[in-house]
Amino acid sequence: MNILLTGATGFLGRHLVKGLAVKGVNVTASIRQEVHLPVARTCIINSLDIDTDWSCALAEQKVVIHSAARAHIMEDEVYDPLAEYRQVNVEGTLNLARQAAEAGVQRFIFISSIGVNGNINTCPFTENDEPTPAEFYAQSKWEAEQGLWNIHNETGIEVVIIRPPLVYGPGAPGNFARLVRLVEKGWPLPFGAVHNKRSFVAVDNLVDLIVTCIDHPAAANQVFLAGDGEDLSTSDLLRGIAAAMEKPSRLVAVPENYLRLAAKFLGKEKLADRLLGSLQVDISKARDSLGWEPPFSVEEGLKRCFKSENDI
Repeated sequence: MNILLTGATGFLGRHLVKGLAVKGVNVTASIRQEVHLPVARTCIINSLDIDTDWSCALAEQKVVIHSAARAHIMEDEVYDPLAEYRQVNVEGTLNLARQAAEAGVQRFIFISSIGVNGNINTCPFTENDEPTPAEFYAQSKWEAEQGLWNIHNETGIEVVIIRPPLVYGPGAPGNFARLVRLVEKGWPLPFGAVHNKRSFVAVDNLVDLIVTCIDHPAAANQVFLAGDGEDLSTSDLLRGIAAAMEKPSRLVAVPENYLRLAAKFLGKEKLADRLLGSLQVDISKARDSLGWEPPFSVEEGLKRCFKSENDI
């Protein structure tokens, strides 16, 4: 099977290239500048917007896995962040999907975000929940999803949407990388009294779900939430990271209301929500519809973060 993968040099994309190669898939990887990918044919695509020409990359492809995006940026300094997200994540995505349909691509797999559901909850999110995106990045992903269903209705191309929560793994960026650095420095961390519940997904588990969706009949025209199937508190996650790194976890039990007060004083309320709030994901649909189970536990996933590639 021939597959076009966008975002091949990003965190998830790098792992997808390897995972697809193991399955014997013929991968064409879209990249922004010349880079050697030994297990994939490459095609340089300089931009991801409404004017991008994908004709060369889409030739003879059966499936598109679209993981490229303007990623979530904590401190965005552009004049109109939502417009920037829309240009790439909405207009760029829908332009690719339309051209894919015209080129005869059978299935379009879109890597969205659990942020489409929301960024905090009191009971686990499901695919049937009303979307409540609270941030520009998630809003752009939701608008792209709606546009993809319109293209499906117009052209018949199969659409699969996967919404992952925070993805962790070797070389993970963002909030996970920040937590790793804090543990690595050995500083006392004030999260010992935090008992929230959050869902995460190991990158190898996410790759396995995406690969499952490539040709599974029950995946066609469905939305799936991704996750490890185990929920952790922030304190549990920090202890798990420390154990995987073989370092002590130095957690101090500071009451949550004190932490939120300090975050408000520092203008870090959104960061406090990520560290102190709950966000749980129900992956029952993927389990029941696809017969899918995350191949790695959270403990195994965290250990793989700090192993060399030769040991994995």
